[in-house]
Amino acid sequence: MTVLHHVRVHPSKDNLPRQEQLAWKMAEVAADPVEVTPEVTEMVVNRVLDNASVAIASLNRDPIVSARDQALAHAPGPHGTGSALYGVPAQRHKVSPEWAAWANGVAVRELDYHDTFLAAEYSHPGDNIPPILAVAQHVGSTGHDLVRGIATGYELQVDLVKAICLHSHKIDHVAHLGPSAAAGIGTLLGLPVEAIFHAIGQGLHTTTATRQSRKGEISTWKAHAPAFAGKMAVEAVDRAMRGQTSPTPIYEGEDGVIAWLLDGPGAAYEVPLPAPGEAKAAILDTYTKEHSAEYQAQAWIDLARKLHREHPEAKDPGNVTSVVIRTSHHTHYVIGSGANDPQKYDPTASRETLDHSIPYIFTVALQDGTWHHVDSYAPERAGRPDTVELWQKVTTAEDPEWTRRYHSLDIGEKAFGGSVEITLTDGTVIRDEIAVADAHPLGARPFAREQYVTKLRTLAAGIVADDELERFISAAENLPDLGAGELDALNVTASVELRTGTKGIF
Repeated sequence: MTVLHHVRVHPSKDNLPRQEQLAWKMAEVAADPVEVTPEVTEMVVNRVLDNASVAIASLNRDPIVSARDQALAHAPGPHGTGSALYGVPAQRHKVSPEWAAWANGVAVRELDYHDTFLAAEYSHPGDNIPPILAVAQHVGSTGHDLVRGIATGYELQVDLVKAICLHSHKIDHVAHLGPSAAAGIGTLLGLPVEAIFHAIGQGLHTTTATRQSRKGEISTWKAHAPAFAGKMAVEAVDRAMRGQTSPTPIYEGEDGVIAWLLDGPGAAYEVPLPAPGEAKAAILDTYTKEHSAEYQAQAWIDLARKLHREHPEAKDPGNVTSVVIRTSHHTHYVIGSGANDPQKYDPTASRETLDHSIPYIFTVALQDGTWHHVDSYAPERAGRPDTVELWQKVTTAEDPEWTRRYHSLDIGEKAFGGSVEITLTDGTVIRDEIAVADAHPLGARPFAREQYVTKLRTLAAGIVADDELERFISAAENLPDLGAGELDALNVTASVELRTGTKGIF
């Protein structure tokens, strides 16, 4: 049974025992030898496939080229064989694990196209996989070890996301990723509780940053932020294994994260963690994306596609007076007009910015009846006059009921959609609503293994040779049975030439 842990700030004079600190309790979860269930193992395989699919599709995009070039300048150290990079033949080039975590993390995150979990905070828990996999490849772990590590990473990130809001204090959500990835690596390596405790503390301490990376003119750092957290997690574990300690108590201290970065000295949280011996199942509460866009846009793309078919007259801005999307607080203020970011209505805005603009995304999906990870963001698509005209008529508004459902802990009613009202120039009003994306476990077409593999084949077309793709799929589906030193099989070699970028320091 899940246990709720009461977490609050303590003055230094309390000398809060380690065993009562959240980081220690998280470390105990990570060190628990409980086996992973078949259902969780199945989902871990799905997410390994999913991460590879979106990484492959972005191999020659500028942020990935830059991160890969940096990684290739860092050879493995003496205590392992090195880690593989997406697209690069593992038999020819392997790099130090923290740099593989960096480059592969950027590749996974660039298109904003992998899994998500939303509650008190946002998260992309698939960001745990690159650092854990990188360490597993370097040290020669088994597939069974890797599955256990990934299950821990997902569990602890989801548990933190359920309880502790970061964005209301303008802290980027990767502050939950540093600790979870460090803990996942601890599970992978079978480290003792004390070492994992210090790795979690350092993982948190080094990955707290502002949310400006997701505000206004959104830069390429949006893809780098989780990769940096993963890289810091690898380094934190390395230091902890060498006996180096962490700021303590990192969450509860009077100068710690809660007191000065979050809700302040009087704050308290109830953090759910698995009880001793309870299987880590949080990955089953997470959901991936059918479309390359911010998760809170997924359901709106699906609804727009439906309206494209049922109300083609709404595609023409000459027929439309206004489009009002009523949705949750988060959606309205983060990717809707409530953000008050003029960039969300700018046809010359970056892809990263358009990815976080519901007015833009809804408009293009309504007009096109589809969504494409490249074409839908192309400058010529964003600048099309009829699109710009209709786009400027789309606004969002918070609806208290959709906000309540967004925050519900009942997975059956938790929702990330809302309702839309399109007023036509002839006075006709088109109304419709959607609660969850079609690909959501409770959606119209839930993703299962078949859909994950189809997504991979679609995104890898023309980038990975057919025989190489089939080899990778087979290896991923056989993940739990891969032996020690066999995890390089989870890398994918590209058949296209990989670009190199501008020279840097390394």
